[in-house]
Amino acid sequence: MATPRIFIVRHGETEWSLDGRHTGSSDIPLTANGERRVKATGRAMVGHDRLIVPSKLAHIYVSPRKRAQRTFELLNLGLKHPLPWTAHGKKDGEGLSCEAEVEVTEDIREWDYGDYEGITSKRIRELRKEQGLDPGWDIWRDGCPGGESPEDINNRLDRLIKSIRERWHAHALDQPLGSPDARRGDVLIVAHGHILRAFAQRWTGSKLHEGPLFLLEAGGVGTLSYEHHNIEEPAILLGGAFVVDFDESKP
Repeated sequence: MATPRIFIVRHGETEWSLDGRHTGSSDIPLTANGERRVKATGRAMVGHDRLIVPSKLAHIYVSPRKRAQRTFELLNLGLKHPLPWTAHGKKDGEGLSCEAEVEVTEDIREWDYGDYEGITSKRIRELRKEQGLDPGWDIWRDGCPGGESPEDINNRLDRLIKSIRERWHAHALDQPLGSPDARRGDVLIVAHGHILRAFAQRWTGSKLHEGPLFLLEAGGVGTLSYEHHNIEEPAILLGGAFVVDFDESKP
């Protein structure tokens, strides 16, 4: 797996994600069950013989919202550098050694829902009907009054994708297959449902108004990469496997 990847992780369950309320700027904590599930995700997905290999991470991006930051904490990575926030809770032990730095960026915060913050899609459509607006609301096409439009999301995600490719992936892809620099090019992003789905669409060059191409449940993990080890061919990795590093020179 020398081609660098991006792992997108949606924060764990909150009370608002349970009942479908749009949660953008509101800082809603994880539920107890949400924390347990994220811990289980970390145990299953993060490790030297797992999908997300800490030693292969070149950089980590986390949303400024506490629910995303707590989700990252629960993945239990043992960082060489300190967290750029005060920890929101305890974690299990020292964690798995990881030299990547964590960067908090507004570019990966959740969609700003504006007037639709804290209400469900059903209530949004009822409200629009009461206001004489088209009740067939679609965030990917219409955006949010008082919040962000699809164009706003395009701009900040395209900026982040460009930065990732220039700072972390171009160098890794230029290295000979099997070299240490080629192997340490993975990026981890911990954020939110709508923005991560939009990120995946923009990663592959799809327009947001074309609609969501996939789902990402609370606590879920997705993988993005490139076809043919080529930065000009971004792709969604539909299947993955736990990979164990081994010395190919030995029988």
